[in-house]
Amino acid sequence: MKILIIEDDPSLREIMSRELKQEGYVVEVATTFVEADSTVAGYSYDCILLDIMLPDGNGLHLLEHIRNLGKRDNVIIVSARDSLEDKVYGLENGADDYLPKPFHTAELIARVRSVLRRGRTAGELELVLGNVTLRPDSRSVTVAGEPLTMLKKEFDILFYFMQRPHHMVDKSVLAEAVWGDYADESDNFQFLYAQIKNLRRKLSQAGATIELSAVYGFGYKLSEKES
Repeated sequence: MKILIIEDDPSLREIMSRELKQEGYVVEVATTFVEADSTVAGYSYDCILLDIMLPDGNGLHLLEHIRNLGKRDNVIIVSARDSLEDKVYGLENGADDYLPKPFHTAELIARVRSVLRRGRTAGELELVLGNVTLRPDSRSVTVAGEPLTMLKKEFDILFYFMQRPHHMVDKSVLAEAVWGDYADESDNFQFLYAQIKNLRRKLSQAGATIELSAVYGFGYKLSEKES
């Protein structure tokens, strides 16, 4: 799962990033209002950790922009401004939680896990397409009720597509969504092709009624097989 940290304090940003990566999350960062505004407009995240006091703008205004764009990204406000007014305003305008500074990293991890459990699946505990069921909370997949073993990145790819059934996804967008900043370290998509190949094979061998098909010159699309 992919998390964006919007925080201008370099030491705190580094601590948050390190702890979240150790938990297995893909982490990206933005340090200013302008950078964050551009980032959230172009990409989607499972959770955004949003500081209110940015050097060039108010994080609450950024929260308003995120919701006006129709984004469903979970947002946790992380701020030293622990005023009741800010907290109420943030929660009433689309924030999912409010974590005042200073905080212990264990609490940060717990808050992230909590909003992810109830967040992008709109409170649902599973995603279903065809005879495939994916449960984000337990990171498990079943095909016709039978468990399907997957590696972490295979699950992340399937989770990404299960949230966007029948939609074409650009391969570069998929790579960035699943691998984050690390996607830029490769000058080709062989790392992505290998994961896609393995995922397709596992779904086929398990008798899944869904398929991940290539869209020539663009990327991939997950859909139900035609009967």
